[in-house]
Amino acid sequence: MVLRRFLPVLSASLALLIAALPACAQDSSFEGYMQQVAAKARAEGVSERSISMLYGLTPNERVIALDRDNVSGGTTSNTFPPLAPYIRDHNSTARIEGGRRAYARLYPYAADVTARYGVPEPIVIAIWGHETSYGAVRGSFDLVRSLATLAWEGRRRELFERELIDVLKIADTGVPRSTLVGSWAGAFGNPQFLPSVYLRLAVDGDGDGDRDIWTSEVDTLHSIANYFRDAGWRRGQPWAVRAYAPNSVDRSSIQTRMVSPICPRVHIRHSQWKTVGEWRELGVIPQAPIGDDVMASLFEPDGPAAPSYLITQNYRVILEYNCSNYYAMSVGLLADEIAR
Repeated sequence: MVLRRFLPVLSASLALLIAALPACAQDSSFEGYMQQVAAKARAEGVSERSISMLYGLTPNERVIALDRDNVSGGTTSNTFPPLAPYIRDHNSTARIEGGRRAYARLYPYAADVTARYGVPEPIVIAIWGHETSYGAVRGSFDLVRSLATLAWEGRRRELFERELIDVLKIADTGVPRSTLVGSWAGAFGNPQFLPSVYLRLAVDGDGDGDRDIWTSEVDTLHSIANYFRDAGWRRGQPWAVRAYAPNSVDRSSIQTRMVSPICPRVHIRHSQWKTVGEWRELGVIPQAPIGDDVMASLFEPDGPAAPSYLITQNYRVILEYNCSNYYAMSVGLLADEIAR
């Protein structure tokens, strides 16, 4: 097979952008790096047909700009935006009603998902709703080019090089290049899986031989639930319950003393973990059924004067999908609305 040559010239604006990146972000030309990736993919058994997708690529300037903006948009302050406006924006009436319609339409399949994986149907549908508005918005970036750009840029090369090789492996299963589109950061399909997650956890739920998370709603539900089961979802436990937390509770005495190695700003906002029975002894009263032996953390996202929650291990599973308290709370609350 005759392989196409790489295009050697970057646009002037992209060259200026690359020059502003941290030193040593790229240790070779884009073409040279693609040759390195091709050799690694070949060693892992990827076909030459799929490897050929690396040839003729150029870095995507828009992807680099979005990635850099994603870094610069972070904050290290001890203040947090209020949760309530985020919930109003993300759990809109349209999203709630869309979730209820999907739940009603897919109930027989969703009930089977819950029986098989132990993950409630509304949670699975809420993830689908938040990720792609129930399949309406899945992204249009070419995954191979985006992942190649992010891997070459080098800030998170180990992550994105792995994802780049894995998307080639997905192509080897017969998924066409035209289907391999998604977000600028490489997530795709109804649940916005990364390629490595797809290879490991996507499920053929409808039994047609394909793990189709693009057009099969059944495969989508099974795949999201399988992700949650793999992440440690505890069957029969809620993600959280509203709780009454009186002013008599000494907030300083229940502050966590642990520093999470992953997403510390997310977890530092949660209290120490206690059994629900121990919380009751402190005066914190659950407003919905939950076992006294369940471990929970008190979370008051907008302060003691606003709604309080006892979050469980299953809340932390939602964080595995997207490590943000705003995301996890909005998914859980959307699931509650869908189930009403």
